[in-house]
Amino acid sequence: MKQRGSFSLMTIPAVLALLLTGCSSGPDLPQRKPSHGTGASITQSPQGRACLAGLGATKASFTPLADQYYGAGCSALGAVKLVSLMGDDGRLEVTNLGPVSCPAASALQGWARFGVDRAARQILGSPLVRVETMGSYSCRTVAGSNRLSAHAAANAVDVAAFRLADGRRISVLNDWNSSSPQVRAFLRTVRDSACKRFGTVLSPDYNAAHRNHFHLEPGGLKPFCR
Repeated sequence: MKQRGSFSLMTIPAVLALLLTGCSSGPDLPQRKPSHGTGASITQSPQGRACLAGLGATKASFTPLADQYYGAGCSALGAVKLVSLMGDDGRLEVTNLGPVSCPAASALQGWARFGVDRAARQILGSPLVRVETMGSYSCRTVAGSNRLSAHAAANAVDVAAFRLADGRRISVLNDWNSSSPQVRAFLRTVRDSACKRFGTVLSPDYNAAHRNHFHLEPGGLKPFCR
């Protein structure tokens, strides 16, 4: 679905031109309003530019966002507003996303196309049309700890369900233990595929807090997938 005011496609030159001018549910920290001072600017580090250029090359639709510090240790740096992803045959909708770090957006794009869309075609016989999320940025700690969640840095995405072209909606909550072996195989295949692209992947196999979503978080020195 096309949204007004967003880029329908960020090409590499367009991105560069613009630049030059632990999800575990826990007690939410106060949702601070972003600081809009003169220090807010789009990340211009070499890594940031390279990530945005790479994301643009995938033909995902996104808007780079100014760096923001929200207080309480929470921030969204080098983040984008991801409008849609790209599958093998066209655009894939993505819902309910706030600011998301460029590395997380890039990993999500690759996973949606090569992991989810292709698994849906091969296992369920219908292409993917939408990835439904439970959000990205949230200023909160990991449950049972004082450690900030990756969501507090816009560096994680929680994925709840997938909509297929034939109208089926496959949700983590309702279908992880589906009576259909194909549906169960699909969800476990896309979980395992995510483990190849993200540093931390948590599913219903991890704990009850993740019974209704996949937590996807890039990076990390010790990859963890369950």
